[in-house]
Order: sequence, then structure tokens, then C-alpha cells
Amino acid sequence: MTTKHTSLDVGTAPYWGDGVPFPSFPAIDSDIDVDVVVIGAGITGLTAAYLLVSAGKSVAVLERTRCASIDTGHTTAHVTMVTDARLSELCRDFGKSHAQAVWDAGSAAIDQIESIVHEHAIDCGFERVDGYLHAPGGESDDAQARELSDEAALAAGLGFDATLVGDVPFAGGPGICFADQARFHPRRYLAALAAAITAKGGWIFENSVAEEFFTNPIRVKAAGRRARCKDIVIATHNPMAGIAGSMSATLFQTKLALYTSYAVAGRVARGSVPDALFWDTADPYRYLRLAPQDDHELVIFGGEDHKTGQAGDTNACYARLEQALQRKIPDIAFTRRWSGQVIETPDGLPYIGQTAEHQYAATGFAGNGMTFGTLGAMMIADAIQGRKNPWTDLFDPRRTALRHGLWNYVAENADYPYYVLRSRFTGGEMRTLRSLKPGQGAVVKESGTQLAVYRRPGGSLAVLSATCTHMGCVVGWNDAERTWDCPCHGSRFGIEGDVISGPAERPLERHP
Repeated sequence: MTTKHTSLDVGTAPYWGDGVPFPSFPAIDSDIDVDVVVIGAGITGLTAAYLLVSAGKSVAVLERTRCASIDTGHTTAHVTMVTDARLSELCRDFGKSHAQAVWDAGSAAIDQIESIVHEHAIDCGFERVDGYLHAPGGESDDAQARELSDEAALAAGLGFDATLVGDVPFAGGPGICFADQARFHPRRYLAALAAAITAKGGWIFENSVAEEFFTNPIRVKAAGRRARCKDIVIATHNPMAGIAGSMSATLFQTKLALYTSYAVAGRVARGSVPDALFWDTADPYRYLRLAPQDDHELVIFGGEDHKTGQAGDTNACYARLEQALQRKIPDIAFTRRWSGQVIETPDGLPYIGQTAEHQYAATGFAGNGMTFGTLGAMMIADAIQGRKNPWTDLFDPRRTALRHGLWNYVAENADYPYYVLRSRFTGGEMRTLRSLKPGQGAVVKESGTQLAVYRRPGGSLAVLSATCTHMGCVVGWNDAERTWDCPCHGSRFGIEGDVISGPAERPLERHP
């Protein structure tokens, strides 16, 4: 089979840099004093800086080269809560409550990206799309079909929008459809984020290598200058030691496994491939998405992962991807190929949190770099502000083991602070009303507001605020009783928002 390219040498520069004007920033040229120094200007570093400056913190970002040009610049930008480790594996290893929390955290990160995109009207092609986990090559045996069926049932049972599909679009064969995942153009998104950071008073310094770290007081030396701060965020994908002791940093590094993943991209006619995310169940798995263009579409196809430095012929990795994709789309014209690096941890969960006093890091994102990078920024920003976060213990870099019973109280609706935080992050049960049938209710999110919506038998909607009038939790729909129930203190409301039982005393507010 002959592979078609638009030129003799497509090079290995990622697609994301094509025609994207990214603001440039100077190197640090004077000593500064700030609340927080962020090392690294990829998805984690820039998101953390944005959240912190938005909270009133003074922030300086130090980037060794150019913003969003290294690991984030080499992503394929699948934005999904679905982890590389299967949900069944997470349940087996950590228990159902922990597994649910991992996917909740990913969902929260997608919501965070979407919120920033909407707030700043960022033209980065952000779209909510379906994600499909499917059998490799569209073929499966009975055992694999049962495995997919069990996985879909498990995800749905934990409250996620997962549906078993007999014939996955484009890929073929059985699979699972996960609704409301997303894709975007990461470099366009981060260009707008960088502009927002500086507009809010933050500093970004490029070509400013963090050379030395000191304590008492905490400071970072870069380009011969000193940045003094109260807290440090290490957002370098493969984390630096920073102010952590050398022994501690060395031990931490031994828990990280670095893999290289490959991607190819090619032009296809519009409508040739569904606008969705696809990844298969192989190990290593392959994954695909679209990047829509004005007059065509770009298909981005990745995989062929191996431990970094342990492949003799890396060109063969690209060739296998191109051949596999061309078998599926004979007329594709390849235009790009590039590779990136992913970091895996022994238990499949990222490390996010404190690595030394007043120092925080986030790493080990595996195939969920955009999602967990954003989550890492959210959690670190919370920690620096002294705010509780529901996933702190789950992703703690110093964790040695997670006890299966640790979060069982979540399923029992026993912990009010957790549910307040969870509702703050995770948003509504569904994003559109298209699947809401007469006699059904759901919590939906509209322009950042969570609404309790019920479709009356005649088809009209009862639209209420989903915020409980007692202490501000988000209610949930009780399908059996057809009531709105608060998971925090047990208040219950009728379809039209009237109080059925307290402690709430006021009805749910009607939404205009």
C-alpha cells in the first residue's frame, strides 16, 4: 500500500503550531517578589497561573523555552474523563467510591476548560463530542463483547453517561459511547489563557530556565535573576526537584515511567469521519479524533506507545499508524507526524499535590494530559488558597495505598463538605434536554448555572434552580419518587419546587 503525503517530507512538527499566533514574552530581567512562582507554561502551569491570578494572587511563570511548545504542544488533545485504566480496574484496585471520584475529577476538569472558553470567548474549536471505546479493528470475540457490556453497565451504575453500542460509528464492532467528552485546539486555548494571565497582572517569562531553588526565604534563580515567593508550582510534566530534598526527589522519580506516543495527521473530505473521540481496547491502544478545517477535516491518529528510548526504529511506529489509517480511509493525504511523551504511575493515578512544604507538583497523567493537567492546576490552586478539595487524598504524591473503604461515606450521602465541593466542580447530570422524556427530571447546566428541569407529561418544562434553599447543595432527581432530593441534609422538593420535607423551608427558586 502506498502512503500519500502532501510533500516528500512531512517533518515531525505538531499540527497545533500551524498558523497560530502565540504571544511572545521576555526573559526575566529583574528580581521580583510574588506570591507564587510557576515553573512550566504548558496546560498545567498556565491553568494554575490563571486560576491563581483570578483569585488575587501575584504570579510569575517561568518557562525554559516557549509557552505550550513542549509536552502540551505535542498532545493530540483528547479531553475525556475516561482514564487509560478501565473503570473496572479502578474499582478492583481502589473500590467503587474511589473509581467514581477519579472520573468525577476528570469531568470537573472538562467543565473547567469549558468555563474558561466561554468566559473569554476563546476561539479554540472546543466542542463536546461523544467518546467511543471500541474493539480493535472493529472485531471482537464473545469474551470481549461481554467485557465491554460489563464496563458500560458499571459506568452507568456509577452515574456516568455510558451506553453499550453494537456497531460503533466509523470504527465498527461493539463498544461503549461516553457522552459529553470534548476536543479542542490546545495551542489556541493556551494562547488566550496566557493573554488573560498578563491582563490580570500576572507575569510570564520565556527562555527563563529555573536554575536553582532556595529556602528561607523561598526563591528561584532564573536567567541570573531572583524570583522570591511564598509557594512554588512545579508544572514541568516530568517534575523537577525544586526545594524538595534530593533523596525525596530521587525516590519520586523512580515511581514514574516515561513512554513515547506517536501521532499522524491527514486531510480527508468533510463528513468522512464522525466528529467524535475514538480509542480501542488494545495494549498499547490507538486513538483518533478530528480537527475540523474550513474546507476539509484533519484526522489525527495516534498510538504505538513504547518506553522512551526503547524502540530501535521509530519511523516504523509512524509507518504502522499510517498504514492502519489508510486501510480505513484510502484517500487520506498525510500532512503531519509527531511524537509526544506520556508519564505513567504504578497505580494508574496521577500524582497531584504537595512535594515539599510550600511546593506543589502534578505529573503522571498517562493518556489524559489535557484533563489531568487541568485538574492538577485546579487542585494546586485550591491548596495554595487553603481551600478544601475532594480529591486531595486520592491523588496525593505521598500516597502509599488507598484503602477501599476510605470514601464509602460518599455513596451513603454522609459527608456534607464533599457534596458541596463535588457540586461546585462537577456540574449537571446532562448537558442538553434532547434525551429528557415526559415524566423525567435531570439537573442540567446552562451558562454556568445548574438547573433542576422536569419535563411535564404534556411536554412543557418546569425549570428551577438546582440549589437547595437550606445550605446551597445541588439537588438530584429521584426517579422513583419524582422528587428533587438534597444529598447533604435530606431536604426534598416536589416537581414544581415545593418543599416536601426539611430542613429546607423555602421552595426551589423558579428559573426565569
